[in-house]
Amino acid sequence: MAAESSYRSELQREINLKLSFLLLAALCVVAGQARAGLFSDDEARQQIQEIGARVSSLQESGNQQIEASKQQTRTLLDLQSQIESLKTDLRSLLGQNEDLTHKLQDADKKLKDFYIDLDTRVRHFETTETATPSPATQSVAESGVPATDDPVLGDRAYEAAHGLFKGGKHQEAVSAFQEFLKKFPESVYVPSAYYEMGAAYFVLNDYKNALTHYQVLAGKYGFTPKAPEAMLGIADCQQGLKAIASARKTLKQLIAKYPDSEAASEAKKRLATLK
Repeated sequence: MAAESSYRSELQREINLKLSFLLLAALCVVAGQARAGLFSDDEARQQIQEIGARVSSLQESGNQQIEASKQQTRTLLDLQSQIESLKTDLRSLLGQNEDLTHKLQDADKKLKDFYIDLDTRVRHFETTETATPSPATQSVAESGVPATDDPVLGDRAYEAAHGLFKGGKHQEAVSAFQEFLKKFPESVYVPSAYYEMGAAYFVLNDYKNALTHYQVLAGKYGFTPKAPEAMLGIADCQQGLKAIASARKTLKQLIAKYPDSEAASEAKKRLATLK
């Protein structure tokens, strides 16, 4: 800012100096010519007026240059101000982004800690349930009511088997589901038990047993939400047993029976690649 002001002052002084020198030189020439008798007083006045007009023109031109310089300076200052404002906004956005990143990292850590704690509690609960008979079990035993008539015990038996399945203990899960189906054949979790048994057998590469349990679910409990997924499982087992034609047929039946299901969409994709 100070440098620009100094530049304008220097420009003004230079213009004024040139104009003064030009005016002085012109007056000297006119005066000399007048003294020499080269032209009359009227002609001398006319020459002086013309020189004055030229000086005024030069003065105006100099003023225009100064004004243009001022305008350019104002434009540059405006641009500099905008740049500084943008830099400030950018620093603010970067700060907000860092803050959000830290908050997301903290939230992710808290969520992971929560699930770890929850898993620990569930495992502890399952261990306790296995080691110590629950009050409900004791009361059932004392009252003589069959365990199969107690929905609470059925729910717990299914959850225990489900926990083994989710924990990757597939062979133990199969045994637990078999015990559950034997003791609680009327439980609302029976369809889910058949589905997860099929999945456990499939992971163990026992395609025949997996196929059997998927077929029970798809045939006897075809009205349940797990039925379309069970049909996908049937096709997987048939493909594992190298029965490709049967697998294609099962996928087509799935699409026809459950056209709006996600399993049907997946079946269409598999049909396009199954050879």
